[in-house]
Amino acid sequence: MAHKGIQELSEEQIHDMSLEQKDDWWLKNIYQGHMPQLNFRSAITGMLLGGVLCLTNLYVGIKTGWTLGVGITSVILSFAIFKVLAKFKIGKEMTILENNAMQSIATSAGYMTAPLMASIPAYMMVTGQVIPMWQTFWWIIVLSLLGVLFAFPLKKRFINDEQMPFPEGRAAGIVLDNLHSDDARAGLFKAKILMYGAGISGLIELLRNEKIMSLLKLKFLSLPENWDDFIYKVATPKILDTPLKDLTIQMETSIVMMATGGLMNMKTAMSLLLGGFVNYFLLAPYLIQTGVIAGAGFKNITMWSLWGGAAMMTTASLYSFFAKPGMIIDSFKKMFKKTDRKVHDPLKDIELPTWISIVGIPIIGGITVYLGHQWFGIHYVLGLIAIPLVFVFTLIAVTATGLTAITPGGALGKITQITYSVLSPGNISTNLMTAGITSEVSLNASNLLMDIKPSYMLGGKPRHQALGHVLGVFAGALIAVPVFYSLFHNDISLFTTNKLPLPGAAIWKAVAEVLTKGLNTLHPSAQYAVLVGAVLGIILEILNKRSKGKFPFSAVGLGLSFVLQFTNSLAMAMGALIFWIARTQIKDHKSTSYKVLVDNQETLCAGVIAGGSIIGIILIILENVVLV
Repeated sequence: MAHKGIQELSEEQIHDMSLEQKDDWWLKNIYQGHMPQLNFRSAITGMLLGGVLCLTNLYVGIKTGWTLGVGITSVILSFAIFKVLAKFKIGKEMTILENNAMQSIATSAGYMTAPLMASIPAYMMVTGQVIPMWQTFWWIIVLSLLGVLFAFPLKKRFINDEQMPFPEGRAAGIVLDNLHSDDARAGLFKAKILMYGAGISGLIELLRNEKIMSLLKLKFLSLPENWDDFIYKVATPKILDTPLKDLTIQMETSIVMMATGGLMNMKTAMSLLLGGFVNYFLLAPYLIQTGVIAGAGFKNITMWSLWGGAAMMTTASLYSFFAKPGMIIDSFKKMFKKTDRKVHDPLKDIELPTWISIVGIPIIGGITVYLGHQWFGIHYVLGLIAIPLVFVFTLIAVTATGLTAITPGGALGKITQITYSVLSPGNISTNLMTAGITSEVSLNASNLLMDIKPSYMLGGKPRHQALGHVLGVFAGALIAVPVFYSLFHNDISLFTTNKLPLPGAAIWKAVAEVLTKGLNTLHPSAQYAVLVGAVLGIILEILNKRSKGKFPFSAVGLGLSFVLQFTNSLAMAMGALIFWIARTQIKDHKSTSYKVLVDNQETLCAGVIAGGSIIGIILIILENVVLV
């Protein structure tokens, strides 16, 4: 259904019109070529906001293994900033397409951080060697640029012709349209919610940092890191002689993970809570007591529990992926559908020329293969095989993202790991880094197409979008990579600890070890956990498929709970529950509570995550560098 302020083709038109007719319609009805778009101020604003907001992805990714889009957050922030500046007669407000170009840069900066949460730290843990920062910087830039080069040739097919919805991208387009409508009050209200959420969350992070508060001589205003710290002053609650806090059963004062939970559905959130309860209340205390798990603490517990959790997520993702063969087949049919090469292309002067990708993919792909060999020991032949795999996986990933907004990066990475366990048996570093190439390039390309969607809806220039993505890649790398290295200070032993849980990297490492070393290297109980987790993952996906998604538990949510700290699972479940209660109990649509907690749920959560994450990252750096 078309949004009232945005013109869109009907289903019949999408089906009946040729690509040339669709492009001609877009050029005449939507394209706004003369409106300011990617210029100096939108580029600088996008790079600055992207550089800052990529830290939210880094922080949440370190805690949960997930990445979050920063597009809507950057859109509201830049709108508010230039609205205020215009009121003070400092410049003028951004046009809708300047704002869109800006968010394109910021979004690209946010998504390019993915390797820092998965393959890069996993490789360091496996090899015991710190990858030099400059190598990481250029490696993730090369992977991200490869994603850009793969994304734009697919735009013509999936966005222009098929008019796929790309749900998150469409939502960003609607937000932009609303903000720049004649009534700007709604936009300013969103900006206030975002800023208040960020301010409160950032303040809480500051108050709960004992070292900084002591340095500021404000210790009397400090918050405990966890609310249950008060209990431990008078008692030590235990399960089978293990203190609850050593089982990560705590309620933290931070609200960042609660806001993250506010962005997920109740099914996933309750699955996290159930799995966390089983793992930390039942299994971990018993296995610690019997000596299977070598002592309390998150690192020891997760070294056992992640095997079952990773198996459950892997089989569930792969079953769900291959249970829809039509989507895979359709993605290739759409790509290779015959077209009349002599047909006039109305957009040839504004689309990114195809030759850039035809020339760029072999060049950047060749650089990727060379760097993979020089830095990570990937044989040239094995590296070359990864490049066509990227093409195949990107087609599949884009189809899934275009229809559902969910990119199956995890499943695609596991397929690569399985492939290379056959091609290069026993080579764990090759297994990890080739999976990093295929998964992260296809993930980046798919997410960038999600970002191209609002530009198409609003009439932006595709070439500006491409340049914006490249600017975002460098903005993200310049901030995220040095910050990432500052967090662990070249001490790999900090990975998978309470400070830097990195569950995503732990799963990648675990899967690589199983595929290259064999299950017989695990404790027998962990081997059984792998079997049980693998079977449960498939069963739960079958139940979900047969119930058309109405089955109350998610295999991925349950599996993830076995690699997260219980405190994070609890916080996310509480966040999802709070907003669910708000949606079901607040009846007055004109009330402030309804406008904040229901109408602007995503805006509030984005603000809380941004403020708490950025301040949280800064405080960790201060602790590790300044206060050491």
